[in-house]
Formats: sequence, structure tokens, C-alpha cells
Amino acid sequence: MVTLMPTRLRKIRKLRGSRTCGWGRVGQHRKSGMRGGFGKAGLHKHKWTWTVKYAPDYFGKRGFKSPMQKIRLKFKEVNVGELADILSKLEKVEFQDGKPIVDLPLLGYGKLLGRGELKIPIIVKAISFTENAAEKVKKAGGEIIEVKV
Repeated sequence: MVTLMPTRLRKIRKLRGSRTCGWGRVGQHRKSGMRGGFGKAGLHKHKWTWTVKYAPDYFGKRGFKSPMQKIRLKFKEVNVGELADILSKLEKVEFQDGKPIVDLPLLGYGKLLGRGELKIPIIVKAISFTENAAEKVKKAGGEIIEVKV
């Protein structure tokens, strides 16, 4: 069992108001030298044991980030099964040969995927699409127009 010393008996209570509190006349324990420097100072030197224990991954490089990642376009995807819902939510619909046109890039989508079923003929404009999606759109009587970015 640990018994704690009462606050009133601690050394610091007796030394309050004595300027240096028992640490000498030249101000040890006064400035940043007491803690070994500000911030991350000394992590490679006198604070190395702390670094090894608490921040082992602080130094060095990890992994690889491709510079092409910034250039590569990331498309938001939509499935064939969702096209009918998207068409019903559109306020203004254009028609070509009696078929409604869904312009995916204008709606914020880039790629058309093949999950789901399509029962009405639709003309779809997309930046890219899968073969499965193209089959399903053509099977329903529609067509896909590829749009260049």
C-alpha cells in the first residue's frame, strides 16, 4: 500500500517564496536548459532514449508516394442500376431519337459500372465505362457515348 505525503509537509511548501526553492543561486531549474531545450531539441542526442521508447518512427522515411497520384484522375463511379433513379431526379431532360440523355460528367460522375439492371433505353455520356456496363445499356436499347476529358 502506498501512503502519500501530505501536501503541508512537502519540501516545496517550506521553500515557497525563497526565489530558488533550494536549487542554488545561479538558477538551475529555471529556464529551458532544465528540460534539455525547447520542443524536439536533442532527440538525436541527449533525449535519444526517450526517442527510442516513445517515438521510434520519428526519424527516417517510410514508404513511397507516387508523383503520378496528383496527375491521375479519380472518377466518381455509378452503376447501371442507378441510372433510372438518376434520370427520375433530373429536372431538365434532353432527348435524342426519343431516348433520354444522361450526361454523367455534368452530374459529377466519371465512370459507369455494370452492377444492376436497366429496363429503359437511355443514351449515356461517360468518360469511361466497363464492358459489362456497355453490354447492359445496349441490351436495354440504349447506347454509350464516350466523352473525352
